[in-house]
Amino acid sequence: MRLRIGAIAAALIVIPASAVSAADLDQLLDESREASYTAEQVITCSTPDGVRSGVVEIEQSGGSLHLSGEVEVVSGNGGWESVQGDSVVTSASVKAAETHIDPVYTVDDGSAHPFLDRKAGLYRLYVGDVLRGELIVDGGTGAMLSVVTYNEDGTVYCERRFIEFDPTPPVPSQSSLSGTGAIEPTDSVSTLPENLGDFQRLDIYQDDEGLVFAYYSDGFFSFAVFETPVVVTLEGATTVTFDRGAYVRSFTPGQAIYVWQTGAGGMAMIGDLPPDMHEAVLAALPAPSEPGLLQRLWRSLFG
Repeated sequence: MRLRIGAIAAALIVIPASAVSAADLDQLLDESREASYTAEQVITCSTPDGVRSGVVEIEQSGGSLHLSGEVEVVSGNGGWESVQGDSVVTSASVKAAETHIDPVYTVDDGSAHPFLDRKAGLYRLYVGDVLRGELIVDGGTGAMLSVVTYNEDGTVYCERRFIEFDPTPPVPSQSSLSGTGAIEPTDSVSTLPENLGDFQRLDIYQDDEGLVFAYYSDGFFSFAVFETPVVVTLEGATTVTFDRGAYVRSFTPGQAIYVWQTGAGGMAMIGDLPPDMHEAVLAALPAPSEPGLLQRLWRSLFG
């Protein structure tokens, strides 16, 4: 199950968000998703567990996106595939529903801000008087050349910036986007709520192995919550304790991952939220708990 969680986690960065809070932000994100270009992006995040950084190669054309790194991810036409070497690790036809999201962010009017020797505009996102994001948008293509996200105290959490940018439409990816093992929306009963504070559930999915996950967004930040019938493990992770119990946590460039046990199995939360938002979201989900005797026996026999 850990492999499947990891593959879906990698793909979450390319699942398109639904309608967002402010009309200006909605337009900016839509134009960015439709832009065609090739770029190299550096991601640097200052996390409670240390700095996490990485480099990603990006090709985007006609609404399809191809990210190259340790694991390649291809997204387009409502689907994605995660590829390692010459093999498709997993794929799905997941796309967030067109769900209305109540206003959370206000966006300033923007100002000229050249970037990579190109005409670009700088936009700031606020919640009240708190700065949460800065977007540098290419004036020619609408691509997001830089995205900086902030903690509540004004310190920088993550910076994603292009260090190379070519607006020439790239050759389309050769991935088939076959949808093998596709995850489809489900009507199954779940403990995952429709709202977690300002975050609204856009859709909920279930695969044939019993994994259920829901995708949440506040219009800018987003995350997924997973319910699994087995315990989820993370390599190289740390244990943190909040008021409701202990969680295992790991940061990657641009994402935070939490896993924990419940009486019914395992849970995970994966997203791009700044650390000051983590505890409040986790507090609205089922709390960590130890499995009972029969559950421990079953897991020891059957995994």
